[in-house]
Amino acid sequence: MSALSMKDQRLLEEFFRMGSGYVLDFSNRTFRDFVLDAVGLDIHAEKYTVNGTSKAKKLRAFWKIEPDYTVGKLLLALIEYALSIQPEPDDETRKKAEKCRSIATRLMAGGPSLDPLKEHATVLNANHLAEQVRRMEGSINTDPSLAIGTAKELIKTYCKTILAERGKPFDETPDVPKLLKETLKELKLVPEGVPDAVRGADVIRRILSNLGAIGHGLAELRGLYGTGHGKHGRTKQLGVRHAKLAVGAATTLVTFLFETHLETKS
Repeated sequence: MSALSMKDQRLLEEFFRMGSGYVLDFSNRTFRDFVLDAVGLDIHAEKYTVNGTSKAKKLRAFWKIEPDYTVGKLLLALIEYALSIQPEPDDETRKKAEKCRSIATRLMAGGPSLDPLKEHATVLNANHLAEQVRRMEGSINTDPSLAIGTAKELIKTYCKTILAERGKPFDETPDVPKLLKETLKELKLVPEGVPDAVRGADVIRRILSNLGAIGHGLAELRGLYGTGHGKHGRTKQLGVRHAKLAVGAATTLVTFLFETHLETKS
């Protein structure tokens, strides 16, 4: 769910000429193609028709349903398109465009991009992974504890997937540090695997050691604040910024692991 205010929406609706149910000069077909190309989603999907089937109503539903980053990304694409179909935008139009860009940029800065993870889920045809990414993306701003818990589970999913693709056995119920250690070893991303003769060997070893520390840290953070464990009724919850840190760290780690897996598998 995006964080658009009513004021934001009024400005955007005016700029995109949505008053009569339309969106700019799009037809149903060109609107679908445009949104698919911009964010990979079908704007004519049933979930966007909850309030009606006009293009404007579907776009409003999109704003309510999708997370900040996705909404911001589509807004930027729509803004550039709106300017491109006007040969010589006047000063007032340019000022409105800048205000709309500020809204879109603010939304996109609200959290880490999970687009690489979505691409991985597509490559692997992994529905469970896709659901984890969707849950994490949707909960960063609304349920930080869920986002933190899912970030930890995401690492487990990636490690199990990589090991399975390489035909390596693994315990179905290991803790994250153990599973991550096995994955790093399989990918030859352990400090002891770096020869002394390699330039910057000490630096590389420290970075590789820190990869394992991310898994340990997220497992501990999830145990203290994330979902999945019963806690004292007065336990204080972490905020959105902590969820962004957890999700960002997990995303960076698993992206590196997966890309290493793709480049090195035989």
